[in-house]
Amino acid sequence: MNTIRLRALEPADLDFLSDIENNQTLWHLSHTQQPFSKQLLAQYIREADRDIYEAKQFRFAIETIENQTLIGFIDLFDFDPKNRRAGIGIIIAEKYRQHGYGRIALKTIIEYAFKILYLHQIYANISIDNTASIQLFEQAGFKKTGHKKEWNYNGKKYIDELLYQLINK
Repeated sequence: MNTIRLRALEPADLDFLSDIENNQTLWHLSHTQQPFSKQLLAQYIREADRDIYEAKQFRFAIETIENQTLIGFIDLFDFDPKNRRAGIGIIIAEKYRQHGYGRIALKTIIEYAFKILYLHQIYANISIDNTASIQLFEQAGFKKTGHKKEWNYNGKKYIDELLYQLINK
């Protein structure tokens, strides 16, 4: 049974989005280096209804069906309609992790990418030390196809990054 749904961003998501985007412990995931103002994030939400073919990305809110609680986001980015591929990223708020929500959200976005957008492949770049994400994507059928040595600097040391791909067959 589905316990979550994916939906477009709404103005009421502003505080949650601000908390996620301005959480410095997560900045290494998106290569963010400075905080975002609420004004800028509100503008982002207002413009989030742009078509993926125009914006080349789309962020979905992940919310529980039972009580409509916003628990995270899942993004398609670097959308390339010519080559029929896109990157994928997911973030679940810490208190909602380890409940299977990420697995369901990933399964849902895979179906959307392959059955609605007719993508040939989706890919994820995952830090080698992010074992939870590696496990999530491997369980969803993604295969490790690349290993980028010392790819990202976290302020103390370089961290390898892995490339995972899922091909629509």
